[in-house]
Amino acid sequence: QVLLVESGGGLVQAGGSLRLSCAASGGTFSTYAMGWFRQAPGKAREFVAGISVSGTNTRYADSVKGRFTISRDNAKNTVYLQMNSLKPENTAVYCSATATSHTRSYWCGAIYYEAWGQGTQVTVSS
Repeated sequence: QVLLVESGGGLVQAGGSLRLSCAASGGTFSTYAMGWFRQAPGKAREFVAGISVSGTNTRYADSVKGRFTISRDNAKNTVYLQMNSLKPENTAVYCSATATSHTRSYWCGAIYYEAWGQGTQVTVSS
C-alpha cells in the first residue's frame, strides 16, 4: 500500500503562490498516475489536476487552468502542484492520490483513485 504525505500548504495572500509536494513511499510510485484534489469546508471534494506516469500528460480543472501546474519526479517519488495567482476561493485542504486508471478522461473522478494522503491546508486571504 502506498503512503502519501503532502506538504507545502500554508497561509498566503491573494495573488500569491504556493508549491505543494506529495511524497510517496511503500509502493512503486513510477507506475501510478497521480492526482490532486481539494476540499473546502462544507463543500464536496473536487478534482484539481492529474498527471500521467511519465509526466507527459496532464489534466486540470477549468477553474485552475493557466494558474496551477502539476508535475512529478519519479526519482524522488514525489508529485508537485505549483499554484500561482491564488484566490480566496482556492482555500481548501489539498490531497494527493494514486490513480487506478491511466486513462486521462477518468482522472477527474475520485472513484478512480485508491491511496489518499491526509492533505495539507491552503488558506488564501483577501
